[in-house]
Amino acid sequence: MPPPAQLRSASRPRARLRTPHPETRFDRRLSEILLHATDVFDEKGYEGASMRDLSRASGMSLAGLYYYFESKEKLLYLIQRHTFTTILERLQPRMEAVSDPEARIRAFVLNHLEYFLANQKAMKVLSHEDEVLKNGHGAEIGAIKREYVRICVELMEQLKRAKRLDFTSRTAALSLFGMMNWIYTWYKPGVDGDAEELAREMSDIFLRGVCSPPTTPSKKRP
Repeated sequence: MPPPAQLRSASRPRARLRTPHPETRFDRRLSEILLHATDVFDEKGYEGASMRDLSRASGMSLAGLYYYFESKEKLLYLIQRHTFTTILERLQPRMEAVSDPEARIRAFVLNHLEYFLANQKAMKVLSHEDEVLKNGHGAEIGAIKREYVRICVELMEQLKRAKRLDFTSRTAALSLFGMMNWIYTWYKPGVDGDAEELAREMSDIFLRGVCSPPTTPSKKRP
């Protein structure tokens, strides 16, 4: 879920995703700790959370937590890395399964919303704490985010070429992320439908918008 600062850098080099590997006992324990850390960051905010809060929530001793994670920034970094790499890894086979530009955009939206609605606290934390990470951690997460945005912008380019449309791909991509990323402020299970229904409606609204004739002449932009 790329923040505005990362969306401005969509043209930079692609990030390399980690090769999936068999899950170990430590991987499972790490996933549990990250879930607890996400709950704490969601409840208290990153600045308000302490390592003692994270220790208490995860059931790990404070000394043990510091042994594996030298700071709460490391935990936030791992939450962000897990979130974005998982979204990208799930997206790849869906992109390979369809070739129609509209269908590919719909697959992109469904992939995003499925993960979003299943991990609402994590996505909320990422939305609120997107500028916290510094140095190498921030650079690595930034590269993964830029790859995600690049894919979305390329989907817009494919749609433009196929239908000979005239709109700004970057504007369209950021608008789509804006639609998807803020649903945590209003989404109500049982009222707004599941991920598939929501993705269909949101895709319909978005595609009707970008595929409609412009109301005024526009300058030629990428």
